Amino acid sequence: MRNSFDFSPLFRSSIGFDRMLSALETASRIETADNWPPYDIAKTSEDDYRITMAVAGFSQEELAITQEQNMLMVSGQKAGEDKGEYLHRGIAGRAFQRRFELADHVKVVGASLVNGLLTIDLKREIPEEMKPRRIDIAADKAVPKAATKKIEEKQAA
Repeated sequence: MRNSFDFSPLFRSSIGFDRMLSALETASRIETADNWPPYDIAKTSEDDYRITMAVAGFSQEELAITQEQNMLMVSGQKAGEDKGEYLHRGIAGRAFQRRFELADHVKVVGASLVNGLLTIDLKREIPEEMKPRRIDIAADKAVPKAATKKIEEKQAA
């Protein structure tokens, strides 16, 4: 049984959250996601993340990593067709494309391929102007008060 959620009330009452709500709506529509190649996502520190994908059989030249805006795309395409006769073929060599939606200010800082594991390191770098900053409160100094002007009332005779 599949549950579907109506996010339209949230769209009517929130401002500036359209990307998040669209992501929730998209995620709720995904039927059965392809689970190949397997991958892990780990948070290695407060602002650092690591994606590890098992891409056995793929060389560095057969893999591509692309970041566009807030989307990270990892794809693999075997270069040539293996003409050997197999009695059993358990290592998948099919082409794949895996997409990861990234939050704002998350950037790819490195990638490596070791022993059939593709590791992609990500870092969230918030610009200085968006970071919280402490505002110093000035001590109460003797600020000269402006001379108050009084409006003279005219007395009725």
